[in-house]
Amino acid sequence: MNILESMKRIIPGLAASAGTGGPAGQEAGDGGRVTLRDGTTIDLSRREDRRRARRIVIDLQRQTDALVKRDLAGWRQAHQLAISSESPNRQALYDIYRDVDLDPHLRGCIGQLQGFILSKAFRLTRPDGEPDADALGYLETAWFKKFVRYVLQQRYWGHSLIELGDVVTREDGRMSLSGVSLIPRKHVVPEFGRVTTYPGGDWTQGIPYRERPWSDWLVEVGDPADLGLYLSAAIQTIPKKYALAFWDSFAEMFGLPIRIAKTASRDEKDKEALGKMMDTMGSKAWAVLPAEAEIELKESSRGDAYNVYDRRIDRANSELSKLVLLVTMTIEDGASLSQSQVHYKVLQNLIYETADLVRDTVNDQLLPKLVNLGFPLRGLRFDWDDPVDYSPEQQRAFEEMVLNNYEVDGSYFADKYGLPVGERRDNAQAPPAGVTLSTRKAATDGREERPFFD
Repeated sequence: MNILESMKRIIPGLAASAGTGGPAGQEAGDGGRVTLRDGTTIDLSRREDRRRARRIVIDLQRQTDALVKRDLAGWRQAHQLAISSESPNRQALYDIYRDVDLDPHLRGCIGQLQGFILSKAFRLTRPDGEPDADALGYLETAWFKKFVRYVLQQRYWGHSLIELGDVVTREDGRMSLSGVSLIPRKHVVPEFGRVTTYPGGDWTQGIPYRERPWSDWLVEVGDPADLGLYLSAAIQTIPKKYALAFWDSFAEMFGLPIRIAKTASRDEKDKEALGKMMDTMGSKAWAVLPAEAEIELKESSRGDAYNVYDRRIDRANSELSKLVLLVTMTIEDGASLSQSQVHYKVLQNLIYETADLVRDTVNDQLLPKLVNLGFPLRGLRFDWDDPVDYSPEQQRAFEEMVLNNYEVDGSYFADKYGLPVGERRDNAQAPPAGVTLSTRKAATDGREERPFFD
């Protein structure tokens, strides 16, 4: 239930009509009117409505707490249904996961990790360890990239069942698959290896997907009891969702200064005209008022919303970063270079671990099934083609050592640095001892040469 709808249930009939008059000297007019998304109108220029607004804030906070508790209670109940030993049902849990998956910060964390994996180069190697460049073309396809994405999703959603598409022939004559698809998780009961005809159906009447012929076209990723990281992420995304919604409601009520018009006139027409001026007052406001009338702008004194809501949202984001990436500084602000290097090392270990999951799934399940379908990939293994990483200092020392001892083709430097390299020239005679670049005299005009980066 939407928070504003809940507020409407709390205080029904709150809408106050604007422009109602009162005794002389009473605060009147319009200017402080607030219309909420549900149509409720609050005239903040009237004392009675301001008291009601304060009650709304209090009741809204209580209702927000109740909604969070109710959602967490639903999460706990869905978890209990999913781990039932006799009739496990993950339907309610996956409904919660769908909301969890919409969190922007969580998606950013997942996207960062998946980006590292999807950008890695891979190879297929023969039993002797030599790469097979021709066979690599069978996996350099769109369906394989989609397959890897499905494998990576298992870490967050839990057990996943991937179906291979039909065998087709590409324009270049190679065999390929028409695609891959994910069996809807609500239909899968991995504890008993069944796929039901409708979500949450009786698993005893389902299809035994671990038996042939279905097993020839299905790849199972993850442990049957695995419920994924979204189970823990929900504890943070549920309160965060309501914190954001209530902060919006707070800003809607108290974000702008309250405009209050005062008049001593008892004439209803004067009050109506003053109320109309306040209602139409915009960014370039002006007004023609009687001598006894005045307009006052009152800033809201409620300035602690930032600390209350923003800090809660930051805490939720920090916990989500730790859950998905194990660290925070690779996606959030850091404190120092040394800490960021430690965090990056932890992230690197997580990348290697996640990449191992993809490699094992391809070698243990995908490649054997492709071979059974007729793909010429027997005896080959999938592996990541990770280049050796050198620091700039190590790279310079390495290149100097090779150049001093071996003849190096200039195309190496041309390809690596993008520089046009000509013929190799003879080594110039070394300068006398004690003579450096900064002290040598130019042979042409006798001027002192300056280092290039002086």
